[in-house]
Amino acid sequence: MIILAFALSLVLLLITTLHVYWGIGGIWPGKDAKSCARAVIGFRGVDEMPSPVASLAVAACLALGTLWPVALTGVFASPFPREGLAATALMIGLVFLGRGVAGFTPWWRRLTPELPFARLDQRLYSPLCLSIGLGFAVLAISEFPS
Repeated sequence: MIILAFALSLVLLLITTLHVYWGIGGIWPGKDAKSCARAVIGFRGVDEMPSPVASLAVAACLALGTLWPVALTGVFASPFPREGLAATALMIGLVFLGRGVAGFTPWWRRLTPELPFARLDQRLYSPLCLSIGLGFAVLAISEFPS
């Protein structure tokens, strides 16, 4: 389970880094703010990235999530009881699973039709969310005290 915990933390750290990059004005994978927003936001008619505060707030949440798997497995010291860490990890997993499943629904497709987001979402973003969610769920269930 430690390998799974480190894998989840590494993936979330990379995603956190991307959100910090966007928060300080980064435009990759686009050529400008509009093309970046169309690649990573995807909402109908989007033409600019979210505010720096919004991007950095998401990064802060992701950074906290980065610590959760390693805290749950005991690699990272935590003042929280193991049961609470496991329950919270399960909730984090459900959030990612929900986002991953949403990416394959007609409702989400209507909400986020911009290209290249729509294509990237079905090929990368939603499957990645499903994988992260499943990883958190497996880790949480395996770490619940018996």
